[in-house]
Amino acid sequence: MGSNENVNAWLDAAPDQVRETTQELLSQVEAMRDAQTIYPPQDDILNALAFTALADVRVVILGQDPYHGPGQAMGLSFSVPAGCKLPPSLRNMYKEMAADLGCPMPESGDLTSWAAQGVLLLNTTLTVREHAAASHAKLGWRVLTDHVVRRCLEVPQPVAFLTWGKHAIDLVDGAWKAVEAGPATASLANKHVLKSTHPSPLSANRATATLPAFMGSRPYSQVNRILQEAGERPIDWQSVLAG
Repeated sequence: MGSNENVNAWLDAAPDQVRETTQELLSQVEAMRDAQTIYPPQDDILNALAFTALADVRVVILGQDPYHGPGQAMGLSFSVPAGCKLPPSLRNMYKEMAADLGCPMPESGDLTSWAAQGVLLLNTTLTVREHAAASHAKLGWRVLTDHVVRRCLEVPQPVAFLTWGKHAIDLVDGAWKAVEAGPATASLANKHVLKSTHPSPLSANRATATLPAFMGSRPYSQVNRILQEAGERPIDWQSVLAG
């Protein structure tokens, strides 16, 4: 279950501009709902922060913007409520998990059990208009989400970033350079960025000149190896099988 205390902890240490922009955007989106259908529901917009406290973050999985179909978006990247049909990218994530870990394909798309273990499921844009992908990409959410990614690079604990596709890679690379240039640069010693193509059907099997294909990249076992070598407990990725 999410917590407002967690959201407050993420925002309390944020610059005034980040806090003010976040509040303005929440109010703006609420007002926009009078004229259009927007996902996720208002109370779920900050779920990524509510479900995973900054001090608990061990893995970051970045998505672009929420699902834009009815009943799908729940404020956690790639996650859909239990009982909802699995979207194509999530289905490929599960196929790779089954191949990587030798487990069955999960049926539930609810990734809340990952969030509870310190997997930050963050979309870089936090809202979307119904049936209009990327419709809120220029609304201003990056002020908050860039800050969140940077904070994940500055924490003392080991963190693995699963960056799938150019959008996620560019975001983390930019944040990395910003931290590298600042006083918290020492925190980068135990941060790990695992890169591949996106799990969407268009790119999941297509390696590029610089990126391995998502399918076959074994991100789940790689993350757990990184965590265990750092003396941290691994993620129970198969917790979604109980959903």
